[in-house]
Amino acid sequence: MLYPYLAPKTFIFRAVGILATALFVYLSASGYPFYFKRLKNKLSWLPAGLLVVAYATSLAGVNFYHSFWSTFDRGDGLLTISIVVIFFYLILLYAGKDFLNRFLKLTAFVGSLVAVHAFLQWIEIVSGVNLPFIDLTRGRLGGTLGNAAFLASYLGMTAFATLAVTRTVLASMKWKKIAYASTTLQLIIIFLTATRGSIISLIVIGFIFLVHQSWKGGGRVKNLSRTALAGVILLGIIFIIFRVQLSQSSFEPIRRVASISLQDETVSSRLFLAKHLGGAVLDHPLAGYGAEHVVTVFNREYDPSAILEQWFDRSHNAFIDYFLQYGLVGGLLYILIILSGLMYARRMHKNGDSRGIYIGAIVLIYALQNLFVFDTAVTLWLLFVLIALTIATDDDTSSISFPTNSTKSSLAGVLAIGILYLIIPVSIQPLRANLLLADGYLYHIADVKRANISMEKGLALGTYADLEYGYQAYSMYTDRQVSMLKGDERVQAYRYTENLLEKNFAKYPYDARTAVYFAHVLEIAPPEITPNEDLINKVLDRAIELSPHRIQPWYLRANIFLRKGDTAKKLLDKKAWYLQGVTVIEQYAKQEPRLSEPRYILANLYLSIGDRLIAEKWASEGLSLYKNNEDTARRAMRYYLAVEDWINTARFMEDVISAKPDDLDTTYDLAKVSFMAGNKARTMELVEYLRRVKPGLVETDQAFVEAISKP
Repeated sequence: MLYPYLAPKTFIFRAVGILATALFVYLSASGYPFYFKRLKNKLSWLPAGLLVVAYATSLAGVNFYHSFWSTFDRGDGLLTISIVVIFFYLILLYAGKDFLNRFLKLTAFVGSLVAVHAFLQWIEIVSGVNLPFIDLTRGRLGGTLGNAAFLASYLGMTAFATLAVTRTVLASMKWKKIAYASTTLQLIIIFLTATRGSIISLIVIGFIFLVHQSWKGGGRVKNLSRTALAGVILLGIIFIIFRVQLSQSSFEPIRRVASISLQDETVSSRLFLAKHLGGAVLDHPLAGYGAEHVVTVFNREYDPSAILEQWFDRSHNAFIDYFLQYGLVGGLLYILIILSGLMYARRMHKNGDSRGIYIGAIVLIYALQNLFVFDTAVTLWLLFVLIALTIATDDDTSSISFPTNSTKSSLAGVLAIGILYLIIPVSIQPLRANLLLADGYLYHIADVKRANISMEKGLALGTYADLEYGYQAYSMYTDRQVSMLKGDERVQAYRYTENLLEKNFAKYPYDARTAVYFAHVLEIAPPEITPNEDLINKVLDRAIELSPHRIQPWYLRANIFLRKGDTAKKLLDKKAWYLQGVTVIEQYAKQEPRLSEPRYILANLYLSIGDRLIAEKWASEGLSLYKNNEDTARRAMRYYLAVEDWINTARFMEDVISAKPDDLDTTYDLAKVSFMAGNKARTMELVEYLRRVKPGLVETDQAFVEAISKP
């Protein structure tokens, strides 16, 4: 029903935060006692300081509206961090001595449920059997969070909470065994997610623990720790020695960890983000860019020759995100909050409360993981609540209540009801918008009119969903509607997408993604509609200004001339228009000397106008610069197919089907090209595979079947 997985959690989280705030207002005005004296602790004001800085930098930043609401996809922004900070203070003011144990139990229980769900999801992956109520994941194991990194980050924290319950809270041996089993399962699930940052963080914490116990532990514990430490070091040496072989393993967690290197595409992308987004902090050291505007800097710095991912709205390092969004002050406050959690956990442990060591481990795993991933409301809330509880446990002040009377209580009740009303715009209306967006997606091919009406109703609710609606409408139109619909239905789909993106283009002038998407939709208008060339150029100007290194705007601009060349009746006119398009791509290729894709585009263009010599020159440059990339591989494949270079055609087709194994048409083409290249063994391997997964496809070309049947 809802996409993405974080959306329902965010709606509920915000609603519960509003409910808790309303209850606090009513109870405090009605004389209910709270621990207000705890606010005298100066460290307790760090979250409030971060919130003030976040609002100040967002007001001075790129766009406060987007900073406040965020998107369904992230569920972050000022609103969410406000609720997190509110929870911090409500817990701080309310929690008694037993609250921490109850909270750890609940966290352990929820973490266990999440781990069981993820394990069943893994069973689905390996067995191919669909289990009831368990969504079959696409890609790596995502569990109830829909993202492998989010799942691993959350379980990294709950695993230590479960261990804390096992060692310090539970008395029954039966429940202790169950809790130990749950802790083990959570750690296994983290490993199965193949999230390298979480796996490395756990290894680091385990290593620190063993070193500490080897030095400070007593008797048998010290000896066991030293033995385990020696074993870990030995395993590490073996892993390093056989790292190359392990990087070829079919087991994804082992393969991903072993493949960590500067040449690894994911690692190089993260280093690119750290360098360029981290460096951008100094451009606005105090003001920052405001919440949710990491993407603005990313689009400006984006370099397709250095990073494969098209769109990033986070740096994949929470610390860089905080410094970039909220400036140096905001980033330092975030670090101080984490350090305060470690400090109070250490104090708990020194005072003889063994829960402190596990809470300290939770704070530490959170910090280490966030060097490799970005934050979510789920993990940030858990961190803040635990820090509030460590402060509350350390503070033995008595609770106090304010004098009250019936008038104050009545006024507080009215105010509480007013606060509760905020659930409608904050949670209920976005939920409705999300459901209507889902309905639009479900029917965007089967019933275009219904899909458009559903999405119009969703937009009419006036929520923050418009930006995301635009992204989804673009995806629906360009991926399917433009090719699968005909006539009036395709025109309806186009008109809706065009109008929505045009509104977003005006409302979000800083968003390069909307500009690129809008230009693309305008450029592939149905035949019944004449493209507005002036508007396309205006949109492309902005897209290039916001993200100058991105290839799509340049290619779309060249398409304006290429389309005129396609419709030209005279050969000279056709060539003249094509050469204007070529000039645009050549300008881009000159600007991006390390990028292969524009060179293969130019090779195909020159080939189409009969200039094979120059086409070969550009293809040669493209080949020398090529890095494994599906889009570039498809363009290269087209060129080598045209010049009948079967060996290179097969090479690039292999890269295409490696990126998209379900592309059976290209797989069939690869079987034929491999045969032409003299690699009959590969041909027969592909033919056997196709006959197994799609019977009858190979037999559609009897000449090919006869050719491969000959000895």
